[in-house]
This record gives sequence, C-alpha cells and structure tokens, in this order.
Amino acid sequence: MLVFNIRKAKFATSLSASGIENRWNKEDEFIIYTGSSVSLATLEMVAHRSAINTHNDYKLLNIKLEIDEKADVAAINIDDLPKNWRSINAYPLLQEIGSEWYRSKNSLILKVPSALVPREYNFLINTRHPDFEKKVTLLESEDFEWDGRLL
Repeated sequence: MLVFNIRKAKFATSLSASGIENRWNKEDEFIIYTGSSVSLATLEMVAHRSAINTHNDYKLLNIKLEIDEKADVAAINIDDLPKNWRSINAYPLLQEIGSEWYRSKNSLILKVPSALVPREYNFLINTRHPDFEKKVTLLESEDFEWDGRLL
C-alpha cells in the first residue's frame, strides 16, 4: 500500500513525527499522518497549515506500507464516532481513541475517516510500533509545488 505525506523539505529526509498533538493524538505521541492519495494529503495540509509559505521548499513523501491489512491495520468506523466528530470540540474524545491505539501498539496503522472528506481515509502510522522499521519505507521524497489557487 502507498500513502502520502507532505512536509517542509528540512523534515523530509526520514520518516519521523513531531509528537505535536493533533486530532487523533496527544502531545508526545509520535504518529505520522498520511493520506490515501496525493490530493487528500494536499487538502489535509492546506486545512491544517494556516500559513503555508510558498517560499519554503516542500516535499511529497511516498511511503510504502508492507502490511497485512487484517493484522496491521485498526480502523475507526465513522458510525461509531459522535455526530460532531469533525468539530474541534471532539478533539479530546478523538485524542483518547488515538492515544489508546498508540499506547496499546496492537496495530501499526490506524485507518481514520478524513474530517475534510469523510468518504476518504487517512492512515496514521505509529512510529513507536515494533514493526515500524520493518514495514514502513520511505520510497521517495520528491519536490512538491503548491498551486497558488489553493492558498
């Protein structure tokens, strides 16, 4: 499976995570958020970065997941989430869900619906999972140029 992540070039030489809290994780939980497509990864980045500076260099990371979906992927069913799950008000509950997944290390990947396009999915990668080094590979880091109409 291929998944995609966009980040500033200075952070694109390895598969690392910042540990900054987000929708599905708490502070100091090292998760790589990826999109199931380049377009979803782009849309997610635009939504989460209020000030993308097009003068900075960005890279598109093509990440290969050598996984068995049944064994390596836990999935969040949208029907099990509260009605307001797309709202920032739901962050504490979603962070609990993601944090429990992260700490348990029961699966390498957490498949979650995109809050921007709920019919599509993001794949969260637990960088502290014992299979991370073995099953997650950075295939390519390529230049990414923003279309000014998005910003």
